[in-house]
Amino acid sequence: MLRTLEPEIMDDEQQALVYAKADFSSSNQWYVDHLIADYPGHLRKVLDIGCGPGDVMLRLAAARPDIRITAIDGSGAMIKLARVAVHAGGLESRVTAMQGYIPGLALDEHSFDAILSKDLLHHLPDPSVLWNEARRLGRADAAVYVMDLIRPATPQDARNIVETVAPGEHPILKEDFYNSLCAAFTLDEAKAQIREAGLSLQVAQVSDRHMVIKGVLNARG
Repeated sequence: MLRTLEPEIMDDEQQALVYAKADFSSSNQWYVDHLIADYPGHLRKVLDIGCGPGDVMLRLAAARPDIRITAIDGSGAMIKLARVAVHAGGLESRVTAMQGYIPGLALDEHSFDAILSKDLLHHLPDPSVLWNEARRLGRADAAVYVMDLIRPATPQDARNIVETVAPGEHPILKEDFYNSLCAAFTLDEAKAQIREAGLSLQVAQVSDRHMVIKGVLNARG
């Protein structure tokens, strides 16, 4: 199946609210647990690109009381929800949620110990912007930890995944999920992105529908 782009920014308030209410706890907690296990020494000053309503950053902040997180999303509706969640959790001193777009985030270059992203890559028409921002904003030897969907072989396979994983979810969410699967990259495509970016990152399938791209920045990137 060829890749079919979906909207890059989820700016509709109802769409954002439906997404925020959906149960992503399993994959979000998996992401946090494995990030902490893989890169415990890098979780000091962290950048989360494409934070959505903020569930991942809240879980990470709860697990690592010493962490400082800058969380970015291009959607004003998502950032509004994220800021409410940060306030409700009493985390304003450790988590900053701000609206911003890649490329060109208005942040100091080479200032973060880890560059994180979950479920953003498939939204990007040009995925190189994420890898270029990681290289620009990460310090030498900063950790990069990106989790995203894997594009299925056929549209029917994508529909089957939606009905298996989210049979009772809101129709808006189910359609977004289907569109995201169709917009995702294959493992081979992700590996090609990493080679073209000159980064030494590993690409691995970690579930029936997810990949993780991880590693540390080096002299090349």
